[in-house]
Amino acid sequence: MDKLRRVLSGREENEELGLTAQVLDGSSLSFSTRVKWFVICFAGGVLCSILGSALLFIPAGLKLFAVFYTLGNILALSSTCFLMGPLKQLKRMFERTRLIATIVMLLCLVLTLCAAFWWKKNGLAIIFCILQFLAMTWYSISYIPFARDAVIKCFTTCLS
Repeated sequence: MDKLRRVLSGREENEELGLTAQVLDGSSLSFSTRVKWFVICFAGGVLCSILGSALLFIPAGLKLFAVFYTLGNILALSSTCFLMGPLKQLKRMFERTRLIATIVMLLCLVLTLCAAFWWKKNGLAIIFCILQFLAMTWYSISYIPFARDAVIKCFTTCLS
């Protein structure tokens, strides 16, 4: 009876667990909570990417662009952890079909920040941001059945 009262009153059983513990154990979050946090992280990622793009046009804005764009991609990528759980997300990221896209995407995330802060090469940072976008897109469409084949066929048809 107490369990029914908790459910009807909106209190979840895992209320005493912290957010970090609930996130690490993705199955302990309710579906509505997962969707809410997915939307929050994804929207935050999009907002950071747009803000980074806007900051590109101010003086010395390249470093801010690199940081916000990379942070936006990390937030957007981590938003899916709320839908399927972090361990399942990592397992699916490194499956054979996504391995190259995942490695290129993670490498571009790091290289963008290195080019902006350590090497101080503006052009290289922008190239890595473009590669970041392409790798993230290729990684994302790998979750849609036959999407990669459709994209390849479309580009093959357009180029020939």
